[in-house]
Amino acid sequence: MAPAPPTPPTRSASPLHHLAALARTAAHPTGEPCGCDAGVVGVLADRDDGTVVRHGGLVAKAHAPGTDPEAHRVRLALAGHQDVAGVFVPPLRLPAPRPGTEVPAGRPVTVWPYGPPVDPEDPDAAPWEEAARLLALLHRTPPPPGCTDRLPDMRAPVKVALAVERMRRTAADHPAAATVLDAWRTVADAPATAHRLLCHGDFHLGQLVRAPRRGTVEGPWRLIDIDDLGLGDPAWDLSRPAAWFAAGILPPEIWTRFLGAYQEAGGPAVDGDPWARLDVPARALTVQTAALALAKSTAERRPLDEVEEVMIDTCARIAGHRTG
Repeated sequence: MAPAPPTPPTRSASPLHHLAALARTAAHPTGEPCGCDAGVVGVLADRDDGTVVRHGGLVAKAHAPGTDPEAHRVRLALAGHQDVAGVFVPPLRLPAPRPGTEVPAGRPVTVWPYGPPVDPEDPDAAPWEEAARLLALLHRTPPPPGCTDRLPDMRAPVKVALAVERMRRTAADHPAAATVLDAWRTVADAPATAHRLLCHGDFHLGQLVRAPRRGTVEGPWRLIDIDDLGLGDPAWDLSRPAAWFAAGILPPEIWTRFLGAYQEAGGPAVDGDPWARLDVPARALTVQTAALALAKSTAERRPLDEVEEVMIDTCARIAGHRTG
């Protein structure tokens, strides 16, 4: 089954309306009438950490409120640099605003070519090897000249701490909160690494799209989402599949394919014993996932689903075997 078509934006949602107007301006810069099919115009995502609207072959994204302007500019410049042209979908120039296309203050907006994402209804076709090779290429790429001193830290460790704090604020009384905090202490006590390589900062399969190409030929897979890009320990980019494998969610054969492709491509995140480097990031991602599960399920007044329960159980195992 193909992914659902975009949801048409409504005029009652002002930020979405403004972003949709900007996306239309980007797609039709000369002001010609829009002849785009309704199925390729609409909202792709509307979350606290970002809103994305598609219009034909382009997407416009309003980044999270409070985004650091300078860090954002550096990340955006890096994504468009020729040295990572084989890794990221490059950004497009933001069109000159027209009346009605103003965006909310404090939310940077970017425009990108639209690329078809991984189909969530076809897990057997998920491009695990391609993703691993992209990450290995990114991790092996030296920061472009002039960027090293300006690049911010990649945000993966910060996002774990933010998830824990969100759980403490909104789900402190949940019966499983203490288990997650016990697992979090094994991460917080672990020594920091000195690795400073280019990292995506929030890798998962939703961060992959086909690079746009003319005609019907599918383009190569590329990474998207610059919000957490920066310098740090590349093992964190492998943390989600590692955590899923450790929790029993990702089948061993898929994990083996992913890790093997990364190592064959010369990825520097792991060496002879992968878990010597992956253990702490995988524990951290487990904690992050569990903490967000408690926060969201509490806010939605629903029980944990099966996968969320698995992550809580994995936190219990982590807390019972402190390795940090």
